[in-house]
Amino acid sequence: MIQSMFILSPTGEVLIERHFRGTIISRSVCDYFWEKASKGISHHGAVLPVMEVPNGDHGTVYIISILRDGLSYLAVIPAEVSPLMIIEFLHRIADIFVDYFGSPADESAVKENFSIVYQLLEEMVDYGWPLTTEPNALKAMIRPPTVMSKISAAVFSNTNVSDALPTGMINNMPWRADGVVYTQNEIYMDIVEEIDAIIDAVTGNIVYSDVSGSVQCQCSLSGVPDLLLTFKDPGLIDDCSFHPCVRYGRFDRDKVVSFVPPDGKFELMKYSLSPDRKSNFSPPLECHSQWNVSKPEDFTKSLSSLITSASRNSNIRMMVEDVAITIPLPKQVWTATFQVSIGSVVYDEAGKVAKWTLGKLADYPNMPRAQLTATLKLTPPKKHNKHDDDEDEDEKIQPPNLSLHWKIPLTSVSGLTVSGLSITGESYQPYKGVRNITKSGLYQVRYS
Repeated sequence: MIQSMFILSPTGEVLIERHFRGTIISRSVCDYFWEKASKGISHHGAVLPVMEVPNGDHGTVYIISILRDGLSYLAVIPAEVSPLMIIEFLHRIADIFVDYFGSPADESAVKENFSIVYQLLEEMVDYGWPLTTEPNALKAMIRPPTVMSKISAAVFSNTNVSDALPTGMINNMPWRADGVVYTQNEIYMDIVEEIDAIIDAVTGNIVYSDVSGSVQCQCSLSGVPDLLLTFKDPGLIDDCSFHPCVRYGRFDRDKVVSFVPPDGKFELMKYSLSPDRKSNFSPPLECHSQWNVSKPEDFTKSLSSLITSASRNSNIRMMVEDVAITIPLPKQVWTATFQVSIGSVVYDEAGKVAKWTLGKLADYPNMPRAQLTATLKLTPPKKHNKHDDDEDEDEKIQPPNLSLHWKIPLTSVSGLTVSGLSITGESYQPYKGVRNITKSGLYQVRYS
C-alpha cells in the first residue's frame, strides 16, 4: 500500500515526510513531481493525479497526489493499487487537518502544528494501510491544539496524546463517542450540488456539464440517536456513496438513509444525478471576452487589450453570490493594468493570473453589465531568422479560458428535497434544519 508520504508547500518545499514500511524513499521523487507540477501550473493545466516516477536502482514507483489549500499531498506507492482509494484517503487526511487546525489548513497551520501532524499520521496509517480516519476517534486519542495546550507543552513538556483508549474503538460504532450530552439538541443538513461545466465562449452553449451533490451535516445530538432521512423523489439519485454510519442494505431496499450520526460536522453521502436530469442545467452567468493585439511604433513591445464582461442570465431569477472570475494570462505578459466597473481585481504577477471578484449579482431591472478592461504589455517575440515576417507571434495568442466561481443559495439543480427526518432511540425532539445550495465546481468558459 502506501510506502511513503510527503506534504509539499506551495513553493515545492517538503514540509512533512513519513515512511511507513521500513524503506526510505528518496526526496528525488518530490523533485520529479514538482518539476511536472510546475509545468502544469505555468501552462494553467491540471497536474496528473497518478504519475509513474523512476526511483533509481529500485525501478519505478507511483505517486498519487491531491492539492488542498495550496499544499500537495503525495502518496508513494511501490505497486499498482486502486488509485481512487488512495485519493479518498488523502482527502480524508486533509479534512482531518481542517478539523484540527481550522480552515484553511495551509503551510503555516502545518508548520505551527508540526508534531500533531506526525501524531495524526501515526494513528491514521498502520504499515501503509489506512487505519483510523474518524475525527471523533482521533480526537479521543490526540487532543486538538489549543492555546493552553501549547503553553503546557512548552512549559511542562506535556503531549496531546491521551493515555486512555477511546470508547468508540471497542464498540461497533467507532465514529461516535459514548456519553455525548447537549443542552440544545439540533441537527442541520446542507444539500450542496456542484456543477462542472464547459461553456463555449462564442456561442454560449454548454459543451459539457455534470452535476454531483453531497449532504453535509452538523450534528449536536445527545446520546445515541437513530435517524431516518427520506427524500421526496429518491429516483433522482443515480449513483451514491455513504459515510460508514449509513446502513447500506436499508437504502438499497427502501431508498431511505438510516444511520446513527457521528458527533459534529461530517459528510453523510455523495451522489450524482441520473443522465436525464443533467440536461436541465442553465448557466446562471453570461461571460464574454474580447482579445485585441496592436503594435506600438517602436516595436519593442506589443500592446494587448482584454475586455471581459459578465452579467446575469435572465432565465435564472435567484440571487447569485460569491461571483469571481479567474483569468489566466499568457506567459508573454510583461506588465498588466486593470480597470473594472464592478468589484476588484487581484493580479498575481508571478503566476500570471488575475482574479476578478464581483460578489453578488442581483436580478435587478436594467442592471448594467460588469466589465473588466485589461491593458497588457507583452514581451517581444523571438525571431528565428532575419527572413521571418514582421507578424508578431503575439497575434496568434488565443483569448484565455476563464474559470467562473459562483454560488446560488436556496436552490437545487436536481430538485432533490428532503421529505422527512425522524429520530428514534431518544426521548427529546431536536431542532432540524435543511437547506439547498448550488455552486460551481470546475466551471470554465473556453475559446479552444
